[in-house]
Amino acid sequence: MRCPQCGTESNPQAAFCARCGAKMLEVKPASVREYSIAMIRRSYWYYVGQIMTGAILTCLGATLLLKGFQPMQLGFALLVIGIVTWAIIPIAHRSVSWRITSDRLMEQRGILATSRREVELQDIRSIEVTRRLRQRLAGLGDVVIASAASADYMIRMTDVYDPDGVAETVRKARLKRLA
Repeated sequence: MRCPQCGTESNPQAAFCARCGAKMLEVKPASVREYSIAMIRRSYWYYVGQIMTGAILTCLGATLLLKGFQPMQLGFALLVIGIVTWAIIPIAHRSVSWRITSDRLMEQRGILATSRREVELQDIRSIEVTRRLRQRLAGLGDVVIASAASADYMIRMTDVYDPDGVAETVRKARLKRLA
């Protein structure tokens, strides 16, 4: 095995280089490589405004249709718009996800066109949890994870359930990775 610091050939069982004392890198077997720890999505509470809008439009459209309001197309249009508003919610819910693995934290956004951001667990500088009043009432919060690699590079998990538990999961995964 070759030393990553000085390049000296060392004993394969050696933990440290005999020449410079640097820690020898261990090759991980394929079965011990990266594995998933947690998958996090926004809570459905994030979509309360959209749920209420869909309910109001659906009820208004149904009322106009039942009362026989002319033109009937208005009541039908409101009913369809309300139902479409509800149908979009599960799609929007799946469009943002965060995954904690044994090596990194990944944020994925989008359904058709997607973007992915990653932070290596050893590059995490800080983890911040904020909970506004509305979020506290629903058991939600925001978790902001800053990277040490860049001052402006952050992954922001908004309206996630049990933000303290999520932050603790990231902390434990980071400590395990650094060990």
